[in-house]
Amino acid sequence: MSKILKLEELAMFLVGIFAFSFLPLEWWWFPLLLFVPDIGMLGYLYGNKTGAMIYNLWHHKGLAILLSVSGFYLNDLYLQVAGIILFSHASLDRLLGYGLKYDSGFKFTHLGEIGKKKVVS
Repeated sequence: MSKILKLEELAMFLVGIFAFSFLPLEWWWFPLLLFVPDIGMLGYLYGNKTGAMIYNLWHHKGLAILLSVSGFYLNDLYLQVAGIILFSHASLDRLLGYGLKYDSGFKFTHLGEIGKKKVVS
């Protein structure tokens, strides 16, 4: 992934941390909840197609923004936290090269194949 895209994902991750700082929660909730969206990997127990669909839903930034905005509008702390954590987690995943999944298997993402060694020419 290009450096500019990594910087963009880092900036979005930092926006997530910044947004979380406005919530009436202790700071340690952020790292504790940050990896909860990875529960979406359990979808792979039902096959690649179902796994990719569930994983991608749990890592969708549009859904994260919708949850956050709904939470702020409805003054619902749980929706706010869910949206901010989902957004932050998806940004961190993409920063680390873990993209949205294809139906062909967990390691096949929109950012390339996970674990594939790059050939230097």
